[in-house]
Amino acid sequence: MLLSILWDIKPEIFTIGSFSVRWYGLLFALGFLLGYYIVEKMFKKDGIKLEWLDKLFLYTMIATVVGARLGHVFFYGWEFYSQHPAEIIKVWRGGLASHGAAIGIIAALWFYSKKVSKKSILWILDYVVIPVALAGCFIRLGNLMNSEIIGVKTTVSWGFEFVRASIEDPQAPRHPAQLYEAICYLISFGVLMFMYWKTDAKQRSGMIFGAFLVLIFTARFFIEFIKENQEAFEEGMALNMGQWLSIPFVLLGAYFVVKNLKAKTA
Repeated sequence: MLLSILWDIKPEIFTIGSFSVRWYGLLFALGFLLGYYIVEKMFKKDGIKLEWLDKLFLYTMIATVVGARLGHVFFYGWEFYSQHPAEIIKVWRGGLASHGAAIGIIAALWFYSKKVSKKSILWILDYVVIPVALAGCFIRLGNLMNSEIIGVKTTVSWGFEFVRASIEDPQAPRHPAQLYEAICYLISFGVLMFMYWKTDAKQRSGMIFGAFLVLIFTARFFIEFIKENQEAFEEGMALNMGQWLSIPFVLLGAYFVVKNLKAKTA
């Protein structure tokens, strides 16, 4: 019987001198490239100006990185980063918060809607969240390669021994929480793609965006129960920071889904 899986993967793919190419960066970039391809296909199908795409890609990429990084800094690591501000820009070391990314993307797409598309922000959000779900999957796989954001100790046969993680008792089998999230995000991506290609959801402003928020952040909420807390201040909390931050997104998503369902049956 398989008791555990030894996870001893180096975060670096290769290193030349002081320069390293890491799995995390490669997976992050791959998520965005695939996202570009997906949105390009959707834009072509719907007869949308392709010149809008490059600006959309740029806005979303910058917003994701900046928002996710600042989210991690302010929500999880302010005590450290306030004393070491130079560390904030070292994104390649990990430390990105999906809640911060969501806030950053919404803010950037509001600006994009005002300056580029001249349409409702919900119009572009219904497109963007589909590849964002896929990118989230790749980012969590990057976390797995970094041996970070790990789960609590477990006796399940698929537990991972994160021997490179900076934790107590790294030999103990733990839930591969990153892998759980990656799978949930991949399933969410599949659901959203089905909604876009096989239903009339894209004609209902905010429907796909709402479904995205419900799917992604409900999964995040429940998986947090089997994650190690990221920061010491979370110890003793009934719900950790990730869960508290997920609740408003789930409620917002539910609002858009219910609103559209009511409009459909009216």
